[in-house]
Amino acid sequence: MPQTIVCLDGQTLNPGDLSWAPFERIGSFKVHDRTDVSQIVEIAGSATCVLTNKTAVSAEAIAGLPQLKYIGVLATGYNVVDVDAAIKHDVVVTNVPTYGTDTVAQHATALILELARHVYVHHLAVTRGQWSSCDDFCFALAPITELTGMTLGILGLGRIGRTLARIGDAMGMKLIGHDLFWPTPKQLAGLEIESLPMDEVFARSDVISLHCPLTDQTHHLVDAERLKKMKATALLINTSRGPLVDSQALADALRAGTIAGAALDVLEVEPPPADNPLIGAPNCIITPHIAWYATAARQRIIDTAADNLTAFMTGEPVNQVK
Repeated sequence: MPQTIVCLDGQTLNPGDLSWAPFERIGSFKVHDRTDVSQIVEIAGSATCVLTNKTAVSAEAIAGLPQLKYIGVLATGYNVVDVDAAIKHDVVVTNVPTYGTDTVAQHATALILELARHVYVHHLAVTRGQWSSCDDFCFALAPITELTGMTLGILGLGRIGRTLARIGDAMGMKLIGHDLFWPTPKQLAGLEIESLPMDEVFARSDVISLHCPLTDQTHHLVDAERLKKMKATALLINTSRGPLVDSQALADALRAGTIAGAALDVLEVEPPPADNPLIGAPNCIITPHIAWYATAARQRIIDTAADNLTAFMTGEPVNQVK
């Protein structure tokens, strides 16, 4: 049966530098840059397959698409789809679970290094003439931190957390961690992460990096009380899910000097409102949810999502959620 495929929001995944050919080979394919949730039924009314990244596909939308047989999520998280409603209507939902391991771990590393080394602050100082007018051969505007011997605490020891552990080990850092689902110590090709209770990870770490899924249990995992447990010199990194961190509590902690700095690629609301308390907070770096955005990683999403759809069409779906 010929497939009619509609992508609701292709702009972020592929702004034009990649090819949609893997889907075009499968069936009739139409991509929209963005779709308001109120327009889903109108835009995808005759579709048998819908692709979405962040556009929420509700029970109402699913009920309004009588030809729909398949929803492909162009990401790992699939909370944008009412999966229970999809099951009720015999609609298969798949995701792309493993595309971003290296790119997210590398972005977390970049954020750690920026907080530790203050590279961009010094670059700006040079471009503004401060080195040219300096009496000495060098100058520093902030403390420069050496990571060797420091303790890297990793909360969430899945693929990304374990990849970051390897990077931390290569930089000479001590590794500790906690995982809600894997409570036993990790062995990583000769690397050992000391498995500790979560609050002890907060207390002992010089750098804490979050790599947890967002669940009721992990919502506001980093709150005012846990921030108080951290060292005053500690750094917090979040490339996972924005609501893991209580934004106001973190902003207050940074202003009070409770911790030394934070670097975040995700926020509780995205795009953030202009009055988000973390925007402009001291020693706080924010990037616009781009840890996943490496070209190779985005191509893997397209390729894997197309493979998911092909497998579904053969009657043997893969990466099916629930």
